[in-house]
Amino acid sequence: MVLYFTSTAVTPPVTIFMGRDKFENEDLIKHGWPEDVWFHVDKLSSAHIYLRLPQSIPDWKSIPPALLDDLAQLCKANSIEGNKKSNITIIYTPWSNLLKNGSMAVGQVGFKNSQMVQRVYVKERENVVVNRLNKTKRENYPDLYQERQDRDSDERRERKNEALKEKMEKTRMAKEKQMEDESYGSIFRVDALDTEDRRPVSENIFGDSDDSASGSDDEFTGRYADELADFM
Repeated sequence: MVLYFTSTAVTPPVTIFMGRDKFENEDLIKHGWPEDVWFHVDKLSSAHIYLRLPQSIPDWKSIPPALLDDLAQLCKANSIEGNKKSNITIIYTPWSNLLKNGSMAVGQVGFKNSQMVQRVYVKERENVVVNRLNKTKRENYPDLYQERQDRDSDERRERKNEALKEKMEKTRMAKEKQMEDESYGSIFRVDALDTEDRRPVSENIFGDSDDSASGSDDEFTGRYADELADFM
């Protein structure tokens, strides 16, 4: 059984969850999500509290202070020793940083990288916060394995859709470029033809220059009378 809480410290509200006992904590460790952030009282026994980061929070280091306070207070309230003490430390890290091996007891974890562990200090228990969260508590018996499988399947489908969109966009841009190139090519061909049509005639049929052909009809007839006579 997993216990779920709703925090209204941020908008939209987010879900916080934890296992009822160490065996359920073991399942949460095994079937966690990459978006999960794990919370625990430092150096004391406590519940394993999880926050599943929503899209509104970019990463685990960007958790708003008000939400951090909710998580820390819930950790403290669910620690037999920690709930009675003042000035305790709550540690938190991404689920992906949790280390679990066969030598560890049930529900026990370590860290792959200790530098990826953050701390938040809690001076006293705040009953207003704890009572608000407890009013939202609900119990459920989720299939943690299947939930993770469904999550991964959705992610793969989304990646395929994004890859398809990217491919279609590249194809569209390539076609547009091809059309532009063909359009420019047509313009250049038309300009070339226009230039050819407007080019002055450099020679006449008798091999003379344009200057000799620029005279009047009478000059033309007189000058080439002999040549014309040969053709007649």
